[in-house]
Amino acid sequence: MSARGLIIAAPRSGSGKTTLTLGVTAALARRGLRVRAAKSGPDYIDPAFHAAATGRPGLNLDSFAMPPALVDALAGEAAAGADLVIIEASMGLFDGISGEPGRSGAAADLAARLALPVVLVLDISGQSQSAAAVVRGFATHDPAVRIAGVVLNKVASERHRLQASEAIAALGIQILGSLPRDASTSLPERHLGLVQAGEHAELKAHLARLAALAEAHVDLDALVALAAPFAAQDDVFPPIAPPSIALPPPGQRIALAQDVAFSFAYEHLIAGWRRAGAQILPFSPLTDEAPDPSCDACWLPGGYPELHGGRLAAATTFLAGVRCVAQTRPVHGECGGFMVLGQSIEDAEGVRHPMLGLLGHATSFARRRLNLGYRRAVTLAASPLGPEGMRLRGHEFHYASVTSPGEDAPLVALSDGQGREMGPAGARRGLVSGTFFHAIARE
Repeated sequence: MSARGLIIAAPRSGSGKTTLTLGVTAALARRGLRVRAAKSGPDYIDPAFHAAATGRPGLNLDSFAMPPALVDALAGEAAAGADLVIIEASMGLFDGISGEPGRSGAAADLAARLALPVVLVLDISGQSQSAAAVVRGFATHDPAVRIAGVVLNKVASERHRLQASEAIAALGIQILGSLPRDASTSLPERHLGLVQAGEHAELKAHLARLAALAEAHVDLDALVALAAPFAAQDDVFPPIAPPSIALPPPGQRIALAQDVAFSFAYEHLIAGWRRAGAQILPFSPLTDEAPDPSCDACWLPGGYPELHGGRLAAATTFLAGVRCVAQTRPVHGECGGFMVLGQSIEDAEGVRHPMLGLLGHATSFARRRLNLGYRRAVTLAASPLGPEGMRLRGHEFHYASVTSPGEDAPLVALSDGQGREMGPAGARRGLVSGTFFHAIARE
């Protein structure tokens, strides 16, 4: 394995991790380096931007939801086809949930397990020398996590840069660059995070601007030189990891809804299905496409159906096609897909749009309530998620609320990330099943 890796992290969200990650990966990719980017934790949106910047599929690595062996295998597969792997942290470097050591979901778990150095992005707006105290705290917080370099962000002037960088350099930690305050580097956002990469009209030009920003203000050679060879905690990290299948495929020919309304499908799940011999048959509900009639399972992932309720309600070919599949073959919906399987979706303006009606619930985006966090699930019956009694880990992240629960049997028994019971969730009727829970891997 020739690839080396590093983690780009920060003390908190909003510090500039994504800006730096996209700028650095785009700049290195246009130098000809084979760069693979990954996101720590549950996130559908950032990996799509990573893929656009690197020209290679995005990836998630999640120390809570993925067994350690799966983390190793996915990291090994990424490294096998790259010169450099850059992992972008979520939230702050040490932010996760308490519980099992090494399985908090924090990027620090990955830094320790994979022995990767951390580049810390510091938003120094409103401070200067005090930034060194923040760096000292992060550098000494966990002996297994090595802070190898710092990039300053939102630097107001040369004097500001010097004051902060000289104080940090006195700690013996390398300053790799400093980014000026620049509102043009921000990406547009909506209720679940950034507007999706596929909806960003000027994405190519924006990535070019971020690459130019990184080339002008970051020592890219020094950053690459800090990267370390991958190593698993038990020192067993084969050059090509064994096939990693996080969930068994729900069929051999899987019709997968895929457009801006149904884009939340994890790359590691789809790639694992392919490795298990399944064929993925994408179709677009928003362009009124039906599932391939030869499929033996249909999967409706999450996304933003609440923003496209009218178009989906009018997509008669799509609706009829899924209803036809459901008569003889399994159909499963996650989060947004679960909403579409129900009777109706109420949009933000309070307009009710009829949906597939294959399950009895109704949902509303007008009556918003944030549901966010890691989840553990046990299946209560066989479904595309697996046989009855399968234990899964994943997450919930949605604002929609259930306005009418229907009378269908529940699909899973849920608990939170720390094992506190949350009760039955989801729904199943015949061959149709769905839940707001996003599955990431088997326990």
